[in-house]
Amino acid sequence: MATTASITLASDLLTDAISVSDSTTCMKAGSASDDLDQMELGCVEIATGTNFDLLNADNALNKDKANKVYVCNDSTDETYYVVITIDAIVLGRLYAGDWMFIPWGAEDATADIEIQAYTGTNKISYAWFHEGKTLISA
Repeated sequence: MATTASITLASDLLTDAISVSDSTTCMKAGSASDDLDQMELGCVEIATGTNFDLLNADNALNKDKANKVYVCNDSTDETYYVVITIDAIVLGRLYAGDWMFIPWGAEDATADIEIQAYTGTNKISYAWFHEGKTLISA
């Protein structure tokens, strides 16, 4: 089973319409033939002013491996938004209906993907596609 990401962008902001479409299979680190085979997903509600670790790099167990993250703000009020940061660096805002798909380094304990809500309770869904965790025996 392949993990494939596809995107289509279209705009009529220019005098000539622009349309771009592409897809890729998400591969394991250092491999051209092994695609990512594990994922974790969730849905959370984040109230105004709340700062939340969406994905904790310290627990990722996937340092130096391929990690891809999808985050969507499922809120319906167009004034609601969240700010996404990694290691205290702001990546940007996701307003109601916005989404992002990014590679994630998870290189050290400070590389958490954090999310903070502004204006209202935001409904956030996310998926983390990765190479897999090595389970440690008890």
